[in-house]
Amino acid sequence: MSPLVRYTLARLALFALAFGLLWGAGWSFLVWDEVSVLSTALVALALSGIASWFLLQRLRDELSTHVAGRAARVAGAIEESRRAEDP
Repeated sequence: MSPLVRYTLARLALFALAFGLLWGAGWSFLVWDEVSVLSTALVALALSGIASWFLLQRLRDELSTHVAGRAARVAGAIEESRRAEDP
């Protein structure tokens, strides 16, 4: 599985966990409507973002290494193409 997919799935899992914990742990007194879902989702998004900064550092490093390697390969291919075109 690619590092991008793993990181994305981990971020989604953290968000779902934060949303579920918030909703179940005390935000359930709110009426289930668009406002309460939106407010819970926004707080869960902020909490999962902060948590991912600390918990997903290894996955983020793997992703950045993968992206940098891919960018280097593309840059090399472009440079090779330029050399082939120039006489």
